[in-house]
Amino acid sequence: MPRPLRLVLAGALAALALPAPGWGAADDPIGDLLAGLTEFTTDSAIKAKATLYHAGARGVGSRDSLGCTVSPMRTLAVDPSVIPRRSIVFIEETVGMELPDGRSHDGLWYASDIGGAIKGQKIDLFTGDGRASMGPFLQRKLNLATLTAVKVGTFTGCPPRD
Repeated sequence: MPRPLRLVLAGALAALALPAPGWGAADDPIGDLLAGLTEFTTDSAIKAKATLYHAGARGVGSRDSLGCTVSPMRTLAVDPSVIPRRSIVFIEETVGMELPDGRSHDGLWYASDIGGAIKGQKIDLFTGDGRASMGPFLQRKLNLATLTAVKVGTFTGCPPRD
């Protein structure tokens, strides 16, 4: 039986010591987003094969395919026929990873980029500036062959930046 995504997300928030959805978090946009989730389960998840990309890599610029500035540990390149651009995607395995500012990752990524090699159930996670930005993934020893990606919302304009 699949774990309800709401429970997975609530567990992630608890691990980050953040208020759970609907528990009186007045200034909590992520909590507001999660509070709107009612019927999502991991049945709606895809098992995606992930690769990492960084600024300074061949052909990688400072803007995504929407024309927005890429954001380390937030920008996600997708095949738009599988995950539409402008989707907010929860990747359970990235919860708790260290963000560039030292905070812990909440698992939310923004599908704002595409790439020629991103076909089908494949995603590309933008890690930041230079090869060293891949450190949190290497330290965590994530299995990039099977990340769980669930669309949990959408955004307009450019994605939020940390």
